[in-house]
Amino acid sequence: MSMPNETELHAYLDGELSNEAREQVEHWLASDPAAADRAETYRQQKLALQQLFHPVLDEALPPRLQALASAPAKPRWLPTWSLQRLAASVAIAIGSAALGWFGHAFYRPPPQFAQSLPLPHQAAVAHVVFSPDVRRPVEISAEHEDQLVTWLSKRLGTPVRPPKLASAGFELIGGRLLPGNSGPVAQFMYHDASGQRLTLYVSTENTGNRDTAFRFAQEGPVNVFYWIDGKFGYALSAGIPKDQLARVATAVYDQLDKQ
Repeated sequence: MSMPNETELHAYLDGELSNEAREQVEHWLASDPAAADRAETYRQQKLALQQLFHPVLDEALPPRLQALASAPAKPRWLPTWSLQRLAASVAIAIGSAALGWFGHAFYRPPPQFAQSLPLPHQAAVAHVVFSPDVRRPVEISAEHEDQLVTWLSKRLGTPVRPPKLASAGFELIGGRLLPGNSGPVAQFMYHDASGQRLTLYVSTENTGNRDTAFRFAQEGPVNVFYWIDGKFGYALSAGIPKDQLARVATAVYDQLDKQ
């Protein structure tokens, strides 16, 4: 068969294809090792995200969302001409303001939603999305570290540089730029000799937070150590034991403190 597109490949991984289509995709994957690797990367990302977010299903729905989910009171009377006028005004408003609004919302979501995405949770999500990627886990590799540092520093508006973690057994793979609650953040990725990966999430969105304590969080299968230091918020994420991650986090903290 011809190479399936990304939509078909994800439908295959989600079990949404017919038996005939599924067999065709499996035949194609068996004949293309690179494609099979990509499919396995997607599969692992899906499993990691399920493990990370599954506990949320057992949480109670916040009161503000319960209120939003409640059906609005039905108006007693609204003539047809009013409905038509309302529809026309909405169409005009959308046509004139949609582009600017969505661009605004991408970088500055409403505060109530921004506050629901704390630093360790954002870092853990970014970790499980990108760390399993075999073919392109980063945007700029460690071979071009100077270019990576210049690019991320410019986008974050302040100098940012990945710490050296060879003494802790980890080598820099590279980094990428990600969207945060209200602006860009940086992610640096490392791996050890066994292929185990960890990520350092660097944000400048926490400057108003004066709580600089060194903290630990467990987000599904991901362990996270995080802290605030001056204008930066840092979060180190990995699927390794807490004590092992603590040693690496201490090395990161000590090194960044000297910069």
